[in-house]
Amino acid sequence: MRLLLVEDDSTISVPLRDGLTREGFDVQVAATGAEALAASSVDLVLLDLGLPDLEGRVVCQELRARSPVPIIVVTARGDEIDRVVLLEMGADDYVVKPFGFRELVARIRAVLRRTAQTEVTTHSPTLTVGSLVIDPRTRMVRFNDAPVALTPKEFDLLTCLATDAGAVKTREQLMREVWDEHWWGSTKTLDVHVASLRRKLRSDAIETIRSVGYRCSLADAEPAGSNEDDSA
Repeated sequence: MRLLLVEDDSTISVPLRDGLTREGFDVQVAATGAEALAASSVDLVLLDLGLPDLEGRVVCQELRARSPVPIIVVTARGDEIDRVVLLEMGADDYVVKPFGFRELVARIRAVLRRTAQTEVTTHSPTLTVGSLVIDPRTRMVRFNDAPVALTPKEFDLLTCLATDAGAVKTREQLMREVWDEHWWGSTKTLDVHVASLRRKLRSDAIETIRSVGYRCSLADAEPAGSNEDDSA
């Protein structure tokens, strides 16, 4: 797997590159935002926000506009609002400094596994629940006839909830199905993604079930095509 490590501090990038190489990754290092944007295609990007030429957020947005490549942002900011902003810009995950090397590797592998699983499911039929329409092939979402721009992880979470609309999914189920069964880290990231989805949908369609988890309360309507399944 090819990784792009965007980090301007050589005291961090060199040992991190060496460690990731020992883990079996092919690592390319970019010291500036311009180098990152000019780099050849990779399987995943590790993006530090503190770059000398371009704001890391700008680089994240530009990378996301160009391709669906998974992006893990490395940041010193751990506040919820900062994480929400990063996710809305298109990041798939974030790692707060200082971080452990094993945690970083676990997150990289989890994101790569999810990406591979997503590619397998992109041939699924369009899912319609009430006024929500999800197209797995194009990864496009429409709500109340308006397009909704989602990050890859937000799309996966919404699809997971909408596939069984009305059913309550526990936090553990969602972390396992949307993130990874071997998720390394806090489940707070789930709350951040739910908050972002609610804001983008401008709706409380994702309902919190206290002490349990969440459910898609959009409807009473069943996903399109469910009757065909019943008759098969």
